[in-house]
Amino acid sequence: MIKTQITENLFIGEGSPLTLIGGPCVIESQDFTLMMAEKIRQVCDRLGITFIFKSSFDKANRTSINSFRGQDLEAGLEILQRVKKEIGVPVLTDIHESQQAAIVAEVVDVLQIPAFLCRQTDLLIAAAATGRVVNVKKGQFLAPWDMKSVVAKLELAGAKNILLTERGTTFGYNTLVVDFRSLPQMRQLGYPVVFDATHSVQMPGGQGDKSGGQREFVPYLARAAAAVGIDALFMEIHENPDAALSDGPNMIPLAQLEEVLKPVLHIHNSLAVATPA
Repeated sequence: MIKTQITENLFIGEGSPLTLIGGPCVIESQDFTLMMAEKIRQVCDRLGITFIFKSSFDKANRTSINSFRGQDLEAGLEILQRVKKEIGVPVLTDIHESQQAAIVAEVVDVLQIPAFLCRQTDLLIAAAATGRVVNVKKGQFLAPWDMKSVVAKLELAGAKNILLTERGTTFGYNTLVVDFRSLPQMRQLGYPVVFDATHSVQMPGGQGDKSGGQREFVPYLARAAAAVGIDALFMEIHENPDAALSDGPNMIPLAQLEEVLKPVLHIHNSLAVATPA
């Protein structure tokens, strides 16, 4: 398996420490974002987990047109730049349109392709052209082996550092299910795999004009994924998820983060994660 290089000293992949990709779903404000980044970093420092901060400057796929989307591009990037400089951690954010890629890549370390857009060729090519790490969320509608075509597009466009993320598969209406076979199956494509524990318990559109979720199951799925074998864990985290402006029902409360991570880390460290033959 190819290791993915995030920064000069940070790698994700076989033999590397567990990485947490985490933060609030959307950038709600500058002060709140900086506070969350600092407190999550402190938890990761105590546990010896590498940390990449995640928050979206814009949520372009909200259920309702009236839902909070975040910041404009310039303001969002300024906040993410402050997280990098003041908190001292790499940052990840989504892009939704190909013209955003080069602009966002000037600030962030990882460009994330949302699950709904994972087959958008122009978006993938634009992300690859930046030279930044590209994390692709596997579409809720895709089989894990179908990600080979996504990887091929990125590779042909010059991407060398790729992450592949499992975030659940559509299971009827408003429900997702996780097929844990997808983790070793995607790893066979040659790149590190990430498990998105919070979006996997999302109930898309489950509350009519917004999505629901079952955050109480996040710890179970995170531990199960670690037992199967992951290189990084993705979780959206909020100080008060019930008051969050996006994805509150599936986010982990900040106060519970350390206790959720401890058994995941123990399982991860006890296993030798190897690429299946």
